Amino acid sequence: MPPRAKTTARTPSRSSTPLAEPPGVDEDALDERVDEDETSSGTARGGAGRRRTTGGAGTRLVIVESPAKAKTIAGYLGPGWQVESSIGHIRDLPRSAADVPAAHKGKPWARLGVDVDNGFEPLYIVTPDKRPQVTKLKALVKDASELYLATDEDREGEAIAWHLLQTLKPTVPVKRMVFHEITPQAIRRAVDSPREIDENLVNAQETRRILDRLYGYEVSPVLWKKVMPKLSAGRVQSVATRILVERERARMRFRSADYWNIEGRFAATVGHDGKAADQTPLPAILVALDGRRLATGRDFDATGRLTSAEVVRLDEAAARGLADRLAATTFAVRSVETKPYKRSPYAPFMTSTLQQEAGRKLRFSSQRTMQIAQKLYENGYITYMRTDSTNLSETALAAAREQARQLYGPEYVPDKPRIYTKKVKNAQEAHEAIRPAGDTFRTPGEVRAELDTDGFRLYELIWRRTVASQMADARGTSATVRLGGASSAGEDAEFAATGKVITFPGFLRAYVEGADDPDAELEDRETRLPDVRRGDPLTTRELSPRGHSTSPPPRFTEASLVKTLEELGIGRPSTYASIIGTIQDRGYVWKKGTALVPSFLAFAVVGLLENHFGRLVDYRFTASMEDDLDDIAAGTAASTEWLTRFYFGDDGPDAVANGNGNGKVSADAGLKHLVSERLGEIDAREVNSIPIGETDDGVPVVVRVGRYGPYVQHGERSKSVPEDLPPDELTIPKALELLEAPSGDRELGTDPETGAKITAKSGRFGPYVTTDTDPPRTASLLSTMSLETLTLDDARKLLTLPRVLGAGADGEEITAQNGRYGPYVKKGTESRSLQSEEQLFTVTLEEALALLAQPKTRGRRSAAEIPPLRELGNDPASGKPVVLKEGRFGPYVTDGETNASLRKGDEITTLTLERAAELLADRRARGPATPRRASRTTAKTGVKATTKATSTAKASSGTKAKPAAKAKAKGTGTRASAKRSASGTSSDGAGEAS
Repeated sequence: MPPRAKTTARTPSRSSTPLAEPPGVDEDALDERVDEDETSSGTARGGAGRRRTTGGAGTRLVIVESPAKAKTIAGYLGPGWQVESSIGHIRDLPRSAADVPAAHKGKPWARLGVDVDNGFEPLYIVTPDKRPQVTKLKALVKDASELYLATDEDREGEAIAWHLLQTLKPTVPVKRMVFHEITPQAIRRAVDSPREIDENLVNAQETRRILDRLYGYEVSPVLWKKVMPKLSAGRVQSVATRILVERERARMRFRSADYWNIEGRFAATVGHDGKAADQTPLPAILVALDGRRLATGRDFDATGRLTSAEVVRLDEAAARGLADRLAATTFAVRSVETKPYKRSPYAPFMTSTLQQEAGRKLRFSSQRTMQIAQKLYENGYITYMRTDSTNLSETALAAAREQARQLYGPEYVPDKPRIYTKKVKNAQEAHEAIRPAGDTFRTPGEVRAELDTDGFRLYELIWRRTVASQMADARGTSATVRLGGASSAGEDAEFAATGKVITFPGFLRAYVEGADDPDAELEDRETRLPDVRRGDPLTTRELSPRGHSTSPPPRFTEASLVKTLEELGIGRPSTYASIIGTIQDRGYVWKKGTALVPSFLAFAVVGLLENHFGRLVDYRFTASMEDDLDDIAAGTAASTEWLTRFYFGDDGPDAVANGNGNGKVSADAGLKHLVSERLGEIDAREVNSIPIGETDDGVPVVVRVGRYGPYVQHGERSKSVPEDLPPDELTIPKALELLEAPSGDRELGTDPETGAKITAKSGRFGPYVTTDTDPPRTASLLSTMSLETLTLDDARKLLTLPRVLGAGADGEEITAQNGRYGPYVKKGTESRSLQSEEQLFTVTLEEALALLAQPKTRGRRSAAEIPPLRELGNDPASGKPVVLKEGRFGPYVTDGETNASLRKGDEITTLTLERAAELLADRRARGPATPRRASRTTAKTGVKATTKATSTAKASSGTKAKPAAKAKAKGTGTRASAKRSASGTSSDGAGEAS
């Protein structure tokens, strides 16, 4: 398809106010920039560098995304330059109806922020939290002699630069300054060779942004109506969730099979070449019996049945009996096969492989990896960390080869540089691979003192991978020894042993991949076998029958999910971390250790999308969209026509549906028609029902997703499903166990003083005790109590609360109470926290008065005053002791600097140091909590909107606009009327409603 006509005419940014998202919808696949909540979108109307008015004598202004990046670059440029940051994106589509300018309120497309009936024109606004920074930047531009836009060199960075140009409206020369590493040399080269804004990249970003806005804003409301409020759907997040749900379904269908074999330990009895017998142990396993291969795990299907009749399956009795019959057998070597092998190094890191390997080796989450990598990049330690390329520049190739030569010797460097090519889909070769910055690399030892623990560990990983990529192959010899003998019953038993010897380590001197990857770990470990030859008799030291069970397909980890998404060509590596974070935040997925476990809520959402919007979660369709978007980025396809087909279908906006006239819509209809036509046919009860199986009486057992969470139902009986129970563990026996368990109500007995019956119950807000009086008295259990062990005396003690301690000098009553945030004493409106729950029953009037006389601290007592529940050890990242504590909002772990709440599936009693370290790393990756904006009952639009049709618009909201509301909005606007080849939303799914 020919590209849409472009124009070089630049239109000033239009005014418009931010348009807020529907409640419960976030844009989920945002690039993890400095400000991850801001995603710019825009269509290029002309490149930077075309404004060439005479500049003044002021300083040259450079604008980058982040303050950290600005600080580093400022140190390289020196006097005469000023470097400022935009602090992320400054403009975006409106995020809520409250942000829609008065001139656009009431329009059919206003909720989308995209005029779908007018060439998919986006409505842009300066986000409220960026208005002060925009004002500051405008003032700086007025005093500057030149403006350099130095945002990142990718779709997202290019769009930020374009939005800055449109919003700041500079009258001085403008230059686009690009670099992929922050070093003095790279910055100087970037200053000396500026370019114009890349219109195709900006257009590509805008199309993605619009696409994901349409997808999220049209499909998410379906989930609100049919599943649960505040849910979300997204072009990439929904497919990622489907991948996890499909794996869990496979685990639910899986049936384990048991099989046995025999492991033996043998020893040589004769020597060779004048040497004594080699006493190196020879471990071997039984591989064949009477010429038939022994069954292994790969011989069983998912139902536990053998896939071949040619193999022998041993059960426990058969294996033990055979071992007994082989006890007196003299075994001999039947064959020895040796062959050379070699292994080549891995390619340098790109974004996805860095996330995978940091997850495996360092136990970093994807978000944590990207956060650390961004800091390393901004401070000049590594090259740009969002890249699909494994290429290295000529300078980097030379640096890696020279460092390998110096550190390991010339024999470790091949004659020619290694050039790596991408094999995954959608490779973008514009950037280099992720490597140490600079024309020469600094070794980990040289930077250790400058980096924190996590930063150093990631830098070392990148350095090792880069240097190893230019080193020689590892070489060695692999050997297979087969030995056999006859049992006392005449059965022929054959055992096999395998070994490996590394004769030249090559790149393994610098790098061994995936320490937690069993295959890689075994492959990289030497296994030496004794020197034995054909016909040698052997001594049997041990024969041990071993039982095995087949395992279900493993759940995805963050690393393996990233790998799968990349292999399928879905999304972009730069957004994988935020996608994984989003599906966890939405309750679709939770972590059990490092495994990603989909919730029953995810089952309901994925089931609805598969059955009614199958194309939207189809892997090939989603991948083909990425290819189409790449074509738009290359200028070989037109965005408006593509968006029209996606949203309206092949027949365009005037089509009612691509059906047959009977009210049904075809599978390839546009999104708008698909949603409107399919909504009525969706049965909410069916969607929210996940079949588990049937009991012996033929009655189905079903999990239903309800307003307050999932519950299991069998006939008329139902019971809530524990939050930390993975779906594959909810079998028929487990479901019946849940259904038959007591409701949680325990009648503890009768209070001898009042005659009231006391019952312990489990409520929505936790366990409590109550009486049968009218009105009933109730009291929550203390954190150290449980329903199962609570006694009548415990309950009576709880029901004494609040406990009256006496009165103060003014006669006002003083009490000890247990509240939402813990135990405290109260006098009138004054309260002070107690240090432990036990003090509720022991604190005296005098102690309470002393507490109340102390100055009131903000909030509760300090965390330091709260004794830890458990001490877990030292955090590998900070080196500080990690403890588990009970906090205001539940249990959390802390190393004294970072606090991280426990998540679903984490148990206080079984929490490990490794899991605690992962929680802390994730919390650090998210950075400090963002204060919630105060809600306002009256919002001033204060915005002047300008569209193609109008230069001035009157407020047309439901309330009368005040005169002051005519103030001009800054940096807001719709897309220019000139038709260009717009393409792209925020890179790789940015702007998906989530």
